[in-house]
Amino acid sequence: MAAKNALPTPRVASPQDAVAYGVDAAQRLVLYLDALRKRGNQFIEHFKEGKPPVLAFDYDTVLDGRNFDRPVNYTLLRIRPKPGTTPDPTKRPFVIFDPRAGHGPGIGGFKEASQVGVALRGGHPCYFVSFLPDPVDGQTIEDIARAEAQFVRKVIELHPDADGKPAIVGNCQAGWAIMLMNALAPDLAGLICVAGAPLSYWAGRAGQNPMRYTGGMAGGSWMAALLGDLGAGRFDGVNLVSNFENLNPANTYWKKQYNLYAKVDTEEPRFNEFEKWWGGHFFMTTEEIRFIVDELFVGNKLARGEIVASDGRRVDLKAIKAPIVVIASWGDNITPPQQALNWICDLYRSVDEIRAEEQVIVYTLHPTIGHLGIFVSAKVALKEHAQFVAAADLIEVLPPGLYEMVIEETREGEAESYVARFETRTIDDILALDDGRKDEDAFAAVARISEVNANLYQAFVSPWVRGFSNRFLADWMRLANPARVERLLFSDANPAMWPLQALAPLVAEHRKPVAEDNPFLQAQEAISHQVETALDRYRDLRDGAIERMFFALYDSPGVRAVAGLPAKPSSAPRPRDEALEALIRQKRDAILARAEEGGFAAAVMRILLAGTTAQGHVDAEGARIASDVRRRHPILSRLKRQEIKTLAREQALLLAADRNRAIEALAVLLPTQDQRRDAIGFVSDVISTRGRISPEAAVTLRHVLQVLGMQAPALPLPSGKPLVSTAPRAQAKQASRPKQAGRPGAAARPSSRRRSKETAHAK
Repeated sequence: MAAKNALPTPRVASPQDAVAYGVDAAQRLVLYLDALRKRGNQFIEHFKEGKPPVLAFDYDTVLDGRNFDRPVNYTLLRIRPKPGTTPDPTKRPFVIFDPRAGHGPGIGGFKEASQVGVALRGGHPCYFVSFLPDPVDGQTIEDIARAEAQFVRKVIELHPDADGKPAIVGNCQAGWAIMLMNALAPDLAGLICVAGAPLSYWAGRAGQNPMRYTGGMAGGSWMAALLGDLGAGRFDGVNLVSNFENLNPANTYWKKQYNLYAKVDTEEPRFNEFEKWWGGHFFMTTEEIRFIVDELFVGNKLARGEIVASDGRRVDLKAIKAPIVVIASWGDNITPPQQALNWICDLYRSVDEIRAEEQVIVYTLHPTIGHLGIFVSAKVALKEHAQFVAAADLIEVLPPGLYEMVIEETREGEAESYVARFETRTIDDILALDDGRKDEDAFAAVARISEVNANLYQAFVSPWVRGFSNRFLADWMRLANPARVERLLFSDANPAMWPLQALAPLVAEHRKPVAEDNPFLQAQEAISHQVETALDRYRDLRDGAIERMFFALYDSPGVRAVAGLPAKPSSAPRPRDEALEALIRQKRDAILARAEEGGFAAAVMRILLAGTTAQGHVDAEGARIASDVRRRHPILSRLKRQEIKTLAREQALLLAADRNRAIEALAVLLPTQDQRRDAIGFVSDVISTRGRISPEAAVTLRHVLQVLGMQAPALPLPSGKPLVSTAPRAQAKQASRPKQAGRPGAAARPSSRRRSKETAHAK
């Protein structure tokens, strides 16, 4: 059977084929040029309108950051739901933060199937943090972080009846921005989601992530300062966009344009919808871009806690207490998974430390989608982001630890849906995503050299540049940028494009597409493929040469000596933090002292968590069923969300500290037979509704029943067999005799995944 997208079988070309192809090619050229003309007109019109956000939703302005004590060019927008949909005021609001990395705001909600659309569809009130093209003079990244915190406080104030604090979502650059904001104001968010956001800037794999070498090859941050000075205090975002475009020359210089030309009958609306955002270049202050380059991309100081706020406080990501969800993709060469996740390894030595900090970190990895697709693609919006919205309540009450959100596709007839589960992971699992971290030693040399070059520039060059630069010269430099010239050239601002206004509609009316088996069309496709392949090979050769040059330079003893670093990087292990170890022991002892406290609610939560941790993952559907069953229970239904959250975390920490002791203490928490029957009945209802129980959880529940001196009900295993036989009580009790199953750490990870070194060591 022929492949679906295979080209038709070649045939001998005829004069009629040549004529048909010539007519089609000429018509496509006219329509292609007209599409570019529309893009140029759209670019001019968007500029005249003040470059508002490219949202597909109406909105109202709630707060304008220009009116704050420390003014910034940010605004808080309330999204108006589409007709027929009404947000539930008792549901937590969502606040979407878009990246300010050269482009304008709106990409997180520029179509129905988007982050904004998914949140509204889930019944949540939705807000959007937007920004204006020009920054306020002198505004800094810290000013923006404090303004964003003020926005979130306003959202909390507007939703006093919401069942939980706001969920905030940061895309790309906005991801690290909201992490910084939450480190400064850790009491605001209920949940944090960072999508395609770099947080560990030196990380990456050899031969795969060339963008991380940009700062080193430019000699550090002095170039960003120079561009800011030439712009009269404004850094032009088009420079950042150019960096993105240079990553993939085949797409930038050929594929994107050819795709429009080849599919011009259907592609023009989608092309110009995206180009409205892609071509809307915004500006930063010189102070902002210098902070971003010095402190983050070159300095890599955020995860290491080396950024200091103006009030003297150290920005510590450990201060964040809200659960953190990270969305990354293997197809992202701008923010690869290592840059999205290695901050976890920098911040925490082990999962025990994550638990001691009572933190929940969840990550999910898409196999193929590119950087923009993480927060633009409709498929990602309807899969990863929709699962985040649907599982938000569960994520907030997950036991402290590190999890991977695994999303599986399910089908019922023609309907497609997804099911998420949260599998426990370790620090070793994060490290295994990288090819080692030795290559990051060279970036430490880059950071030192960058400081030297930046100081030299500021002392000897910057005063001269600032002396002759002015707004008039800066505006002409911006207009002369090729990205803007291209759009102005292909617009009605150029009289040569005027004939297309009359010609393009006539061509569209008399359109004669060529047959797919036309030999000349097939030759066109073959040539396009060859051009694309050639540009890809050029990219690979260029990136390989830059990578080799980078390491030859910054790994050299001479450069390391100039940077004040040892000739050979130290291979000494990370020193022990005795204070942290003492804190972990102290917290462990404190939690074990409460093993016999909490009563019925604590006992039920402990039993459920004991079974869950035994099977190595939390099933979102199973958690929903448990929540539904809880609402019908006369005692458990009175628990509020915060009480459930606190209860879940305490019981999970207790099980992690001493699993056997925690289970043995159930006999004290449930002193009467009525309470024991009630608790086991509740667990049985949850399992029966779910329809199956893992063998690992079954072993744990047998141990629980043995401690309580009870005979097990017939609970279903995946094979359909009951948890225990319905044999007489003595036989059932003997079957559940071995206590080995209840020792600390006895519950294994799912057999389909290797057991990490860290887990094996803990056991």
